[in-house]
Amino acid sequence: MQKKLYFGSNLKMYKNIHDTVEYLQDLVAYTKDISRDEIELFIIPSYTTLESATKNVDRTYVKLGAQNMCWEDEGQFTGEISPLMLKELGLDLVMIGHSERRHVFGETDMEENKKVKAALDHGFTTLLCIGETAEEKNYGISAEVLRTQLKVGFHDVPKTQIPNIWVAYEPVWSIGVNGTPATADYAEEMHKVIKQTLLEIFGSAGADIPVLYGGSVNPGNANDLIVQPSIDGLFTGRAAWQADKFDKLIRDAKKTFESL
Repeated sequence: MQKKLYFGSNLKMYKNIHDTVEYLQDLVAYTKDISRDEIELFIIPSYTTLESATKNVDRTYVKLGAQNMCWEDEGQFTGEISPLMLKELGLDLVMIGHSERRHVFGETDMEENKKVKAALDHGFTTLLCIGETAEEKNYGISAEVLRTQLKVGFHDVPKTQIPNIWVAYEPVWSIGVNGTPATADYAEEMHKVIKQTLLEIFGSAGADIPVLYGGSVNPGNANDLIVQPSIDGLFTGRAAWQADKFDKLIRDAKKTFESL
């Protein structure tokens, strides 16, 4: 059986409630005819849009997630959002450890581990983001950085949680307005490191964890990336923020993959 391909986007601090709901409804309408046995589609909007999104979008076709989450259920954590609050919304997944959380807000691998365990304990699909900085890449320690982020991030996570774990590889130097996309060869090389590390952490069952590439994915590189053996999907940024363009990127990538 052909492997399922994963396509998703993090809307960051863009799109208000109206724009988010309209975008999601359009995305569902455009992609409805693609079997969800063949693709997994997910979008991670901003917190303030989540309630409206969950009420107005057909979740059969698109999973909805939160961009971050506190590791405690409740308490004196002003400005944080707890797992219980996200559960109340009926969300499907939580993203943990996005590079902006790590590098703009100073979150550590240990904090990401606490969040991963909390998200899994509460039944969310948990998307752990990992990636090296340009400086770390220049020092030649990309593989070591990724291995550390994975080993700490999934420390003490039982194998029974494997069905709820996704990983996104996002090289920090490739994200954002000024990001430089990684070459398909480099992305594949790092994905191999990630896949090998997941086997070390979880044993043979670790092979079932999907690993997505994110980092300036666009119509020009999506097809080269999706055909790499160790890349299971594309975590797309601004190239996905117009529903019709994301639909085209998904279809082109899927068609290219299937022609292998």
